[in-house]
Amino acid sequence: MTDQAVHTGGPAPSAGAVDGGGAAGGLLGRRRELDRLRADAERAGLDALSGSPPARCRVLLIAGRPGSGRTALAEEFARQAAADYPDGILRARLSDPDGTPVPTERTARDLLRALAAARGPLAAPPAGAGDVELAEALRAALADRRALLLLDDVAAPEQLHGLLPDGRGCLVLAVSRGPLTGIPDVRPCTLEGLGTEAAVALLEKRAGDTPRVTVDPRAAESLAEACGGRPAALVLVGGWLAAHPTASVAEAARRFGALPDDLPGGAADDAHAPEDASGRVPGGHFGSLPGGLPGALPGGPPGPARAAVPGPRARPAAVARPLVRAFHLVHGSLPPPAARFLRLLALAPAGLADAHTAAALTGCRADEAAAILEAFTGLGLLRTTATPGLYAVPGCLAPVLTAVLEERERPQDVRLARARVLERSARLLRSCRAAAEPPGSPARRAAAELPRALRFGNRAAAAAWLGPRLPGLRAAARDAVADGELDTLARRLAAGLAGALIAHLGHEAAAPELYRLHELLLPVTERRGLHGERAAILLDLGDLDAHAGRPHRALTRYRGALEAARADGGRGGDRSAAAAARALESLGDTYAHLGDDRRAGDWYGRALALCQTRGEPADEARLHGLIGAAHLREGRWEEALRAWRACAAACRRLRDGEAYARALEEVARVQEYAGRGEEARRTRRRALRWGRPGAARGDGGAARSGETGTGGGARSRPAVARWMLEGTPRAAESGSRPAK
Repeated sequence: MTDQAVHTGGPAPSAGAVDGGGAAGGLLGRRRELDRLRADAERAGLDALSGSPPARCRVLLIAGRPGSGRTALAEEFARQAAADYPDGILRARLSDPDGTPVPTERTARDLLRALAAARGPLAAPPAGAGDVELAEALRAALADRRALLLLDDVAAPEQLHGLLPDGRGCLVLAVSRGPLTGIPDVRPCTLEGLGTEAAVALLEKRAGDTPRVTVDPRAAESLAEACGGRPAALVLVGGWLAAHPTASVAEAARRFGALPDDLPGGAADDAHAPEDASGRVPGGHFGSLPGGLPGALPGGPPGPARAAVPGPRARPAAVARPLVRAFHLVHGSLPPPAARFLRLLALAPAGLADAHTAAALTGCRADEAAAILEAFTGLGLLRTTATPGLYAVPGCLAPVLTAVLEERERPQDVRLARARVLERSARLLRSCRAAAEPPGSPARRAAAELPRALRFGNRAAAAAWLGPRLPGLRAAARDAVADGELDTLARRLAAGLAGALIAHLGHEAAAPELYRLHELLLPVTERRGLHGERAAILLDLGDLDAHAGRPHRALTRYRGALEAARADGGRGGDRSAAAAARALESLGDTYAHLGDDRRAGDWYGRALALCQTRGEPADEARLHGLIGAAHLREGRWEEALRAWRACAAACRRLRDGEAYARALEEVARVQEYAGRGEEARRTRRRALRWGRPGAARGDGGAARSGETGTGGGARSRPAVARWMLEGTPRAAESGSRPAK
């Protein structure tokens, strides 16, 4: 069976992608490493040799510095071994482009989702589940399967512990910078630079059709040695040669050796500026990129001031010196607008960029951005993915781009570029959500006013756009929140992403993503004093926690929502009061679920008092019934009778005969428990008269009391007094979405 292309953490690399030296049609100079990996995969482990059953699956490690071709080797091994693992290849990247380790919760959840998409529904943990629960679910899902897990950019051994499947059916191929101490029976394969012959062959493959490498083999060998045999550096130098077909290999070697080998900050990037005033590079094409693309882009020249880039990105990691020199060679030969275009790609969320992202970053047209992105792949600056039109910044170049951006761009320009990306992403998400709505709906009409480039033709096209870009959209939201100055755009993006996910996945499937988005926005509401939004978000989180069987965490959320609603005071008007009432009732629901009926009745009573001041008769009827049910379970007959009679009276005032009859039935039941049989019979006869067909009058307000509800959360109401809501779920139960 072929590889199922099960993938997470961004789009999978395409078959012909170049990442640190990989090339379409095979890998150069790594035959020995591939043979060793295959032998290690087939060799029995230490447990098997000792006669004890294996505790975990086999773990292979490819260790090497960024730019050594480690990911390309892993992909080639996975391609060759795919037939041995019929349940597919699961891919995940365990570090963000800035080097931040990805939480185990996110990785395990994404792997489970990818496995379910390829192999059918799985019993995934609910939204908000922790690392341990999700890791156990992943191991259970892989227990009887034969799958290959390709885990790239492993930052620490602790990231692997929760992801290793039990049993020997699966194989884990980890890619890391160094050894993974603490992982039992791991089999490392350490990558060094390519041999001279393979390095020259890679340089020739990337340099184009001209026989310059063949004509001057000594210069080619010298250049390959100067690159340290590092595939990523060779790819960049080969791309430079392809872009300058009349430049000799010796000229490339001379320029390469004269360039600084440290990141910006120690040596300025303009140290290798063109020699003549015209800006022409000897042997190159002035003002153009490979393929004859125009070099002029809007956006203006970069500012001269050197300042740190605002935002959450970490300090650049150490980068191999040959790779830095190769980057300087390519970056310095680009026209200034194209060089700025390249630098701004450091801001691409999750290192993923398409025409829309690049156009927003640079301020150019989308078609121009698409052409330049494609040209950058020829230079080795970007790699393609399995999604057409979506490109990835190689991980080895991410810290270099970030350092150059800090050196050459002003902070205000960087923040403006980020803001443009957030704005365009929010509009695309609005259009994506509208594509799933029925024709003629308000969302469809609003989307029709967007520019044609931001509209989707149908639901399938919108879903195909959303899936591969989800990691980038998540990263954009995280970066915007961490920036601290883009909170409004962060809220818009989160709301748009939540709406698109609900429209295309449904509330249940989208709940884990919504949980992440809600928690992400909580710091924004706190620092901006948005108490109303904070209350709404905490209510939704509480609902998701209650639905997932975490009542104590739900209680904390609901209390926080109550405090936020009270802090909102008069600013929120009726909305604040509605949120407070909703929080009070939810606290009562949760205590009822825990069996603490006295506290449940107390919280219901507080909610009732607030509803009475607001003049919400339908909510009053429901709360009277909930109070009566709580008293009934405690055996407090008189209090239960008073509550159910008040519920019946409220239903009659609402002219809801059906609800009135059902309330009378509850009154009769309490009277029977209290030993008042004759009263119970009379009450039941009254209930029967009101319960006959045609006896119900009015608009059914109490039976549908939830339709005047207040919240926006997916409620998890206990079974008590559910009769009030059966068949007519509250509007508040229709789904969970971030506050707007």
